[in-house]
Amino acid sequence: MIEGYCVKCKAKRPIADAIEEQMKNGRKAVKGKCPTCGAVMFKILGGKALATPTPPPPPSPDPAAHPVPPHSQEVPTAPAPAAAPATTTDPTGPTGPSNA
Repeated sequence: MIEGYCVKCKAKRPIADAIEEQMKNGRKAVKGKCPTCGAVMFKILGGKALATPTPPPPPSPDPAAHPVPPHSQEVPTAPAPAAAPATTTDPTGPTGPSNA
C-alpha cells in the first residue's frame, strides 16, 4: 500500500482506495482517501509515464520520382552592399580647441 501525507490529519497515512492516474503533464500520481478522516489524498510519483510507442513511418518513395516543385526552391539573392567606412570626428574641431 502506498503511503501519503494527509493534510487534514497532518500525518503520513496509507492511501486507501488508491487509483493510479496520469496528470496533464504526463506524470504519474496516486489518488485515494485517508483511512482515518476520509479526506482526499494525492501523491505524485517519480518519473513521467511512458508514452505509447508509435510505429515508424513508412519508407518514402524514390525522391527522383517526385521532383521538388519550383516554388519551394531557393531563390538566389543579390549580395548585400558593402558598409561605408566609419568616420570619426575630432571633438576639438578642425582648427583645434577654442580658447575664447
